[in-house]
Amino acid sequence: MNCPICKHSATPFIHEALQKRFNYCTVCECIYLDKTFKLSEEKEKEKYDQHQNSLDNVGYVEMFENFLDFFWEELTCKPLVGLDFGSGPTPVLSELMQRRGATIDCYDKFYQPLPLYEHKQYDFITSTEVFEHLDNPYEALKLLTNLVKPDGIIALMTLFHDTNREHFLTWWYPRDLTHITFYTPKTLTILGTMCGLKVLKTDSKRILILKKCSET
Repeated sequence: MNCPICKHSATPFIHEALQKRFNYCTVCECIYLDKTFKLSEEKEKEKYDQHQNSLDNVGYVEMFENFLDFFWEELTCKPLVGLDFGSGPTPVLSELMQRRGATIDCYDKFYQPLPLYEHKQYDFITSTEVFEHLDNPYEALKLLTNLVKPDGIIALMTLFHDTNREHFLTWWYPRDLTHITFYTPKTLTILGTMCGLKVLKTDSKRILILKKCSET
């Protein structure tokens, strides 16, 4: 099976504990679930409906505040208009960005399905805890690239794997049945380059900031 990002041939392996087959691409370091094991959209949404995140969850809010602090100083234009892509059932992040003075549109396949982004371009786009759920990350990032202004920022958050097969087999992240694609900074760097984006910075753990090249 070819990698959904760089299209090179990937190496399959079995996750015995989960009884699922994953594939590892040695070129871009993407790990992805074999499509035969993917949940249906109905089952996927059932899992999301169980989430209980809100502004009252101190740890959840702190995670997002740290995420915003990581790139917010890069946003120099005023007023700021952004898109939260994959906002979830409770758009906590968009509320935190509005508190910082930004105007935010929200989109989520299940919870905010109206494509408010059509015929618009944004100063910045956030997508947190989304890309691990995607079976076609290139298609998603290309869409976001088209929606962000030249020199605009796309801020991604997804927990990175460390390329160690044994660690992956014991890691909690693939045990969330809605998580199907796993990245390293190298994976997202390659994906970004394919879309006309360059890496601005990363914390090498879960955050990577991409900037749209002016000529794109």
